[in-house]
Amino acid sequence: MQARRAARELALILFSQMESIQNLNKWDFQDIVLKSVRTLTNNSADELKNVATTILTMKESIEEYESNHPTNLTRPIDVSNIPVPLPLTSDLQGKLDELLNIAEKTMLALEIAEMATLEENTDVKDYLIKITNSFKEHKDEIDEQIKKFAFGWDINRLVKMDKDILRIAMCELLYVKDAPLKVIIDEAVELAKKYSTDDSASFVNGILGKVVIENNLK
Repeated sequence: MQARRAARELALILFSQMESIQNLNKWDFQDIVLKSVRTLTNNSADELKNVATTILTMKESIEEYESNHPTNLTRPIDVSNIPVPLPLTSDLQGKLDELLNIAEKTMLALEIAEMATLEENTDVKDYLIKITNSFKEHKDEIDEQIKKFAFGWDINRLVKMDKDILRIAMCELLYVKDAPLKVIIDEAVELAKKYSTDDSASFVNGILGKVVIENNLK
């Protein structure tokens, strides 16, 4: 994983604590990074607990299906069941997709934790500092542009996650400028898909496209 991607994930957690950002100084970052990593790993641990329950339910359903299959219903009670073909129903596919999604989030959280806590790897923290300092210095301008392109939406009523994703991406686009425009926008869209609502990805993509045009970014 790239250090900048990890920094964006941590920034999203940090931006949820707006008061912390406004009062943050450089000596606080080590503690902030540690707390953010803990938030990610704790969320992953909670999701893994839910996964364990889902897997157990799936296992019980498969065992029940096998026991009630005509092949096994005709066998003596005191013998083991014979494995039978299992149809891949849409319900089972949905559960598998959920498990894969949670596994991906968990691996990502662990990777971010590793990158953010390695003493010799300062790239994550350095980029996080750049994003956060840019927002501290330019919050009003950034929020004004979001308000301008949100077509009548009250910025205070926007989905908090969407607003913070936009803020992070706009810090990168307008002030940090250390990554290609396409990468910044694509990463913001992926964060929206991962953490926000079904409509958030297209909303974030649309706003950032207008920001690029408005500011003649290349």
